[in-house]
Amino acid sequence: MLLPKFDYHAPATAAEACDILAERGDKARVIAGGTDLMVNMKKGVVCPAEVVSIADIAELKEMAGENGHVRIGACVTVADLAESDLVAGKLSALRAGSRALGTPLVRNRATIGGNVGSARPAADLPPSLMVYGAEVRVTNKSGERTVAIGEFFKGPGMTIMAADDLITGFKIPVPPPAAGAGYINIGVRKAQDCNLVNVCSYIELAGDDTIKTARVVLGCVGPTHLRASSAEKVLVGEKPDDALFARAGEAAMGDCTPILDFRGSAEYRRAMVGVLTRRTLAKALKEARDRA
Repeated sequence: MLLPKFDYHAPATAAEACDILAERGDKARVIAGGTDLMVNMKKGVVCPAEVVSIADIAELKEMAGENGHVRIGACVTVADLAESDLVAGKLSALRAGSRALGTPLVRNRATIGGNVGSARPAADLPPSLMVYGAEVRVTNKSGERTVAIGEFFKGPGMTIMAADDLITGFKIPVPPPAAGAGYINIGVRKAQDCNLVNVCSYIELAGDDTIKTARVVLGCVGPTHLRASSAEKVLVGEKPDDALFARAGEAAMGDCTPILDFRGSAEYRRAMVGVLTRRTLAKALKEARDRA
């Protein structure tokens, strides 16, 4: 399929990109890696009159640790996340999600901003960003604001973003000692396919080895990535073990609303939520104890 005709803009700064978006409004779409937008344009799902490329804006490619946080620019590629020593050392579940996303070719093009901004319920990066308590930095011509990533998604393909808004980066708190996280996804094939289920779990241990904080995020089993609040309630205040994680997995199965499609049944997805919740909690516990 051929791409439809469009006018192309390549601003040099985020401020210039915001000026263009403010002027063009709904006529324009932002492109970074293009792994989502190009496909949808070829299919005719979207036909923007103007495309604004932010791929070469240097300030959006920066990644650094500072003041107890990791800051990641919107145009940092998934491949860079997967290979980053900073991410591997401080945000291991984000690294796992990055390594699980697509093929090397896709990871070399796809960006963290695009993966989050597309608001796909099966996306690989939002679960870990949510368990770590990330904030999304959103910028427009009037200024900048931060939004908790759990409040960023409104439905499949829907976010809080206005037509003149631009995702410019993410601010992620570094987990404290005795905290860990784990991420697992499953699909029909290893790569080049949409996830069937993905789960990320986070545990912080108290001094007496009970669970002080727990977060469990489920993907592919609701209109957005969702917190398994029932599972989290099962975990907090308890001593971690396999039996507790099994109970949390059962609770998480009740927190999700999976659908039937050609990739898998709702029953299978719900069962896998239980399995992956148990497994990601085990990964989180191991890391928490290793870091204690």
